[in-house]
Amino acid sequence: KEYPEAACTLNFSNPLQLLIATILAAQCTDERVNRLTERLFKKYPTVRDYALADPRQLEQDIKPTGFYSNKAKNIINCCRQLLARHGGQVPASMQELTALPGVGRKTANVILGNIFGIPGLVVDTHVRRLSRRLGLTAHSDPTKIEQELTAIIPRREWVMFSHRLVAHGRKVCRARRPRCHSCRLAGLCPSKQTTS
Repeated sequence: KEYPEAACTLNFSNPLQLLIATILAAQCTDERVNRLTERLFKKYPTVRDYALADPRQLEQDIKPTGFYSNKAKNIINCCRQLLARHGGQVPASMQELTALPGVGRKTANVILGNIFGIPGLVVDTHVRRLSRRLGLTAHSDPTKIEQELTAIIPRREWVMFSHRLVAHGRKVCRARRPRCHSCRLAGLCPSKQTTS
């Protein structure tokens, strides 16, 4: 009820753009990625553009997202594999996505849920923090958290559950100063702070 319109906070208009944006979002805010990709998607509109990109130039283009050398290498190699193995298209399976350079389960679940409508539970920093605070898991490993959450959350809710936790984590249950006094889940939360 609190977040009925929760959605992916990365800006994209096609599967390739979401793939690139999600790779860039590792250890970076979605807001910063969105500012950067506004220019990046115009400069590199196709898979081939990324696959043939000069690594040093791509590094400079994505530098504000951090870890730019590794991200540039992964993006170039990922797009080369998309051309070589998938006809330049972003694949629609966990196995094929996670075989691509720079793509782990989190990125794959973002693509599957937001592009292909295939339920996947994204465990980002917000989902990780909130699921622990709410007592839904004691794990800190994203794969184990995903396993525990998918066992208790109905499959049809996986994508929206992730989006809603992200929205709640940004608005209320912040990392440093959670706003427990205005939290709709305060009555259920074992981590509620009495002074907020």
